[in-house]
Amino acid sequence: MITVELLSVIRRWHLRDQMSIREIAKRTGLSRNTIKKYLRNDIVIPQYVGQGRTSKLTPYVDKLQQWLKTESNRGRKERRSVKQLYHDLVQLGYLGSYDRVVAYARRWRLHQQQLAGTVGRGAFIPLTFASGEAFQFDWSEDWAVIGHERVKLQIAHFKLAHSRAFYLRAYPLQTHEMLFDAHHHAFQCLGGIPKRGIYDNMRTAVDKVGRGKQRTVNARFAAMVSHYLFEAEFCNPASGWEKGQIEKNVQDARHRLWHQAPPFASLDALNDWLTERCTALWQQIQHPEFRNQTIATVWQSELPTLMPAPRPFDGFVECIKRVTPTCLVHFERNRYSVPASFANRHVSLRVYADHLVMVAEMAVIAEHKRIINRHHRSGVTCYQWQHYLSVLQRKPGALRNGAPFTTLPEAFKHLQTKLLTRVGGDREVVEVLSLVLHYDESLVLAAIEESLAAGAASKLNILNILRRMISPALPPLADTPHRLALIEEPIANAERYDGLREVRHAA
Repeated sequence: MITVELLSVIRRWHLRDQMSIREIAKRTGLSRNTIKKYLRNDIVIPQYVGQGRTSKLTPYVDKLQQWLKTESNRGRKERRSVKQLYHDLVQLGYLGSYDRVVAYARRWRLHQQQLAGTVGRGAFIPLTFASGEAFQFDWSEDWAVIGHERVKLQIAHFKLAHSRAFYLRAYPLQTHEMLFDAHHHAFQCLGGIPKRGIYDNMRTAVDKVGRGKQRTVNARFAAMVSHYLFEAEFCNPASGWEKGQIEKNVQDARHRLWHQAPPFASLDALNDWLTERCTALWQQIQHPEFRNQTIATVWQSELPTLMPAPRPFDGFVECIKRVTPTCLVHFERNRYSVPASFANRHVSLRVYADHLVMVAEMAVIAEHKRIINRHHRSGVTCYQWQHYLSVLQRKPGALRNGAPFTTLPEAFKHLQTKLLTRVGGDREVVEVLSLVLHYDESLVLAAIEESLAAGAASKLNILNILRRMISPALPPLADTPHRLALIEEPIANAERYDGLREVRHAA
C-alpha cells in the first residue's frame, strides 16, 4: 500500500530529478503500472476504492437497527448496553467482532441526532451568574494525616457562582448534622448568603426524585433552607455540568490543597488550616472572566449583594433512646451517661456534628463530646461521675470499684484515700462528693484542697471552708469624721442592768 510520503518521493524523483520509471520501480519495489497511474493522473494523496466486501454484520443490520431504536425509547437505567446487544447478536449467529457493533451503533446515534437536529452529551452551554445570585455545593472524599494516622474525610465544598470564592471544610461523615454545620461555617467565611443554592440529589437533602425538577425534600434540610432564607435548586440526575464550577473545584482542590497538606493534631486544626488556605488562594487565583482581577477583588464587590448570615441554624438530628439500667444511652456503638433519675426511661437524643445533647422533660439533662469510630472496633463508654451520685448515696460501697468514678479529680481521689481508712469513711466521702449537686464543683475542689493542706480532711471542715468561700465579704470599716468621735468611752458595767430592773418582792 502506497503512502503519502512514498508518493511524494516518487513525484520528486520523476518530475524534479528526471529519474526513469524503471529506476523508481527498482528502488521502491512497486510495479511500473502503479507508478504510471499515480504520475499520469497527477495524484498527490493516494486514494483507494473499496472492493465492496460484505461485512459479517450486514445480515444483522436490520435487527440491530430495530434494537437500537427500541432501546433509545427506554429510560437511561433500563436500556441495554451495546455489549449486551452484541451478545444477543452472537446468540443469533453473528460471528463478527464487538468493535464492529460499537462502530455501527455510534454511527446510527449520530445519524439520528442529525435527523432530529439535536446534539449528544458532549456539547454544553456556558453559564453566567449575577453578583449574589447563587452558590454551588458538593461533597468529595479526600485523605489527610490526623494524629499520626491517615484517615479518609468527607469534604464539604462551597463556591460563589459569580466571584468564584470557595470554601472547604472536612468532616468524618456525610450526615445531616455535618451538612448543617458546614453551611454555618461557609456563610461565615464567605461573608453572607446568596439567593440560591445549587445541589445534586444527595440523600441528606432529597428523599425522592420526581419528574423533571420535582423533588421531595427532607424536612430538616427544608428547615435549614427556611432559616437561612435562600432557594434550594437541585440538578437533574447525572447532570454534573449544571454545577460545573463546584465539580471543577473538587478537582482543583486536590493539587492546590491536599497534595501539600501537612500532618495535623486534630480535625479542628485541619479545618482552621483549610480556611486560611482558601482565603489565601483567593488573593492568588485570577478570575476566569475578569482577567485583570483576582477572586478576592471580585468577591469584595459581591459582598454587598449577599444577605448577612443570621444566627446559626440549630442543626441537630433528633432520635428517641431508652436509657439502660446503668444510666447509659447507646449511639453509634458508643455509650454516654445521663443522670440516674432517668434510668429505664426514654429521652430525646439530639445529634450535632461534634457533640450530643440529651433532653427530657423540656430540659437538657446531659451533654457529651461526640466520638466517631473510624474503625469497626468495640465502642467507648463516656461517663460523667456526677450522674451517678444519687445512686451512690444509697450504695456508698460502689465508690471503691465504680467505673464512673475512675475519672474523679485528683483532689477527690486523695480525699477518698484519707477517709476510707476511717469507720464510715465511704459514707462521708459520698456526702462530700454530693456537695457538687448544690455548689460549684470548682469551689468544692478548692475547699477539699484547703482542708487537705491543713491536715484536717473531714466533711465538717470542708463544709466550713466552703461556706466561708461563698459567704459575702464583710463591709469595710466606716471612716468616721473627728466630730463624731466619742468623748467618753463606754465602760462595761453589769450592775447597771440590775439598776434598771423593777424591784420585785417574793410572794
